[in-house]
Amino acid sequence: MDKLPIDSVLPELKRALSEHANAVLIASPGAGKTTRVPLAVLDEPWLSGRKILLLEPRRLAARSAAKYMASAIGEEVGGTVGYRVRMDTKVGPRTRVEVVTEGVLTRMLQHDPSLDGIGLVIFDEFHERSLQADLGLALCLQSQALLRDDLKLLVMSATLEAEPVAKLLGEAPVVVSEGRAYPVETVYRPRSPSTYLDDAVASAVMDAMRAHDGDVLVFLPGIGEIRSVEAKLGGMLAGTSGVRVCPLHGSLPFEAQDAAIAPLRSGGRKVVLSTSVAETSLTVEGITVVVDAGLMRVSRFSPRTGMSRLETLPVSAASADQRRGRAGRLGPGTCYRLWSSEEQARLSPRNVPEIMEADLSSLLLELTVWGAGDPAGLAWLDPPPAPALQQAKELLTQLGALDADGRTITSHGRAMSEYGVHPRIAHMLLRAMELGLGANACELAVLLSERDIVKGGGGRADADLRLRLDALQGKGTAAVDEGVRRRLLDEAGRLKRELGVRGEKGDAESDSCGLLLAFAYPDRIARQRDSGKYLLSGGRGAAFANGQLLSREEWIVVADVDDAGTDSKIRMAAPLSYAQLTEHLKDAIREETEVYWDSASQSVRARARKRLGAIVLEEVPMHKPPADRVLAGLLGGIRAEGLDILPWSRAARQYQERVVFVRYHDASWPDLSDEALLADLETWLAPYAEGIKGRSDLQRLNIKELLESMLSWEQRRLLDTYAPTHWSVPSGSRLPIDYGDIEAPALAVRLQELFGLPETPRIAGGRVALTLHLLSPAQRPVQVTRDLASFWRNAYFEVRKDLKGRYPKHYWPDDPLEAQATRRAKPPGQ
Repeated sequence: MDKLPIDSVLPELKRALSEHANAVLIASPGAGKTTRVPLAVLDEPWLSGRKILLLEPRRLAARSAAKYMASAIGEEVGGTVGYRVRMDTKVGPRTRVEVVTEGVLTRMLQHDPSLDGIGLVIFDEFHERSLQADLGLALCLQSQALLRDDLKLLVMSATLEAEPVAKLLGEAPVVVSEGRAYPVETVYRPRSPSTYLDDAVASAVMDAMRAHDGDVLVFLPGIGEIRSVEAKLGGMLAGTSGVRVCPLHGSLPFEAQDAAIAPLRSGGRKVVLSTSVAETSLTVEGITVVVDAGLMRVSRFSPRTGMSRLETLPVSAASADQRRGRAGRLGPGTCYRLWSSEEQARLSPRNVPEIMEADLSSLLLELTVWGAGDPAGLAWLDPPPAPALQQAKELLTQLGALDADGRTITSHGRAMSEYGVHPRIAHMLLRAMELGLGANACELAVLLSERDIVKGGGGRADADLRLRLDALQGKGTAAVDEGVRRRLLDEAGRLKRELGVRGEKGDAESDSCGLLLAFAYPDRIARQRDSGKYLLSGGRGAAFANGQLLSREEWIVVADVDDAGTDSKIRMAAPLSYAQLTEHLKDAIREETEVYWDSASQSVRARARKRLGAIVLEEVPMHKPPADRVLAGLLGGIRAEGLDILPWSRAARQYQERVVFVRYHDASWPDLSDEALLADLETWLAPYAEGIKGRSDLQRLNIKELLESMLSWEQRRLLDTYAPTHWSVPSGSRLPIDYGDIEAPALAVRLQELFGLPETPRIAGGRVALTLHLLSPAQRPVQVTRDLASFWRNAYFEVRKDLKGRYPKHYWPDDPLEAQATRRAKPPGQ
């Protein structure tokens, strides 16, 4: 074998693994870590003949690495080296190195937490920080701590910061390989905002091929862009011999993926149009030039809406360097970047770990099956965010994977976890099997798990998922990629065999499509609103972007939306009948009664509803609601309207004010303030409100009696002493006391009726002097005082002078204390 940079550090790595349970290997792209390390440690004594698991983030990388290692030792895959990926396995009884995708490791751990027979687990390309890699490492660390102290873990990466992961692995040693650094010239060719991406990329490819020898690797964000650039280049290269354009992405059949990676046997040149699948792990033979569009497509989950959406974003600086390095694997190369050096300086240093932005329902399901429903009990490089975990718990509970408290796995949840697919899809498959719809469900599952099978999605009828199902089954007129269709049919066939579904084709009818989709997305069942838009059962709004045939349907299930704006754009959906909804999703329909205060009618109203999440299915008036709900509605209405809705008499208000006054001076008395009464309606009002439904019924209440009932017998007796309702003045009049001002109860009295009274009257056991509002014979204010003696001495004579002039027929004595009080113009006897 050719010597690779990693070879120089293999002795150090072997020593680290021999002396420690865990290790970290940092090796530059092209160093050979993926294919050299497993074979180098295969015969180490500490391994004792046990297997090595090598984890790769993608199926394509796993298959490629296994084939390369098997070829290096002169064997076929399935001998010493094999691979195990979703729906494709090549291992044998002699297999010692198994290359697996990260999800396969999770399945193995769930079936055998001790990983019996495994001596070393290698996490390759860990810098990508996929959700499954983080989960797999957390579970392996716990297995190592509790069950297998002889299990060794090795984390390998090209760009990872070694210190945090080494600390997570128990201060594991870090081995560094510098790699083989062939010089790569970087050419910045920023794309004009007015230039379409496919035009800019195709132009850069043609210029690169004219300026350089060798093959070209082009990085694009997604399949749509790959197809568009492929079409552009097809036109530009028309008539040119010896150039082959090869797409490369995970949705291609395995044969097409292998063809894109391998060198051309007939000579000539190759242009590989790839997603980020070629960024790490893979070696694409013959590449000397990289053209990087500088974009990546990532899935981001929104806990606010419970939906994931694909976003096209600039790559990180670390990813850009990884891509650039692909041009220098074999020798000096060139990298064309379709952005400026100034934009390069503003790139994010590295990608955000998937665990921080992903839908965590699969992760939480796996953790709950593992017995770690609380992720805090595991070791994480980045703990999963609480909002996304809460959203995941709600979804799994809705799907029946967790019990009502959201903590314990159900038998249905355990069955879901066995399928190795997203919980939504697993739930759909299980429900479909019960109804004899397994064939269609398997085909629908592969459609939902992959990119859109229909070419040029986005047409007027393209949102209908039934068209995709028909196209997969070879029916209909939609244009599809035949290679993708055949691969999806193969995957659907394998899934049917795994589930024991008979037959290779789905049902002839596609009417079940919406029902199956409803099992997977119960939170995206949608009902048409008056505006022609839709309300999803999860509470979001959604709408078709243009005149879709599906927009005529009252009920649909939305499989894909863009989660943007007030009404998300519906990308894919299927119709659902109301009969299907009520028959097969009846457990999700909640019957509820609403008893509420209607401010317009000033009364309690009641209605019964059937609800599917945010969607009201039926609503009818309720004639005999439960008495306790009526009472609660009444009290809520009183709180909303205020206490003035009650039939207050003047006597009731005065009684309230008197008690409030006494409490102001003695806190042992009950609080009858408006605020306290509103807060405590259940105590003082509710016992007397039976049968009352509205404002008119309230009129029969005697509020004063209700307030009196809140005082003890002793307090009622003392109230007249401490806060009398009236005060008798020297003239013989019995005048009411105004307790409106808690600090200054007032007595309004004509001045002539107080002649002969030397001091201000006092209440509250003599502690509070009444505020006297002295009036003229015409009941107009003359003076306000709380010190009557001072008034007689100082102010009376000035007031007397004024009053005598205005009311000359009235009696205004020189000495008011010796005069006789009167209610008439003259004193008695005159």
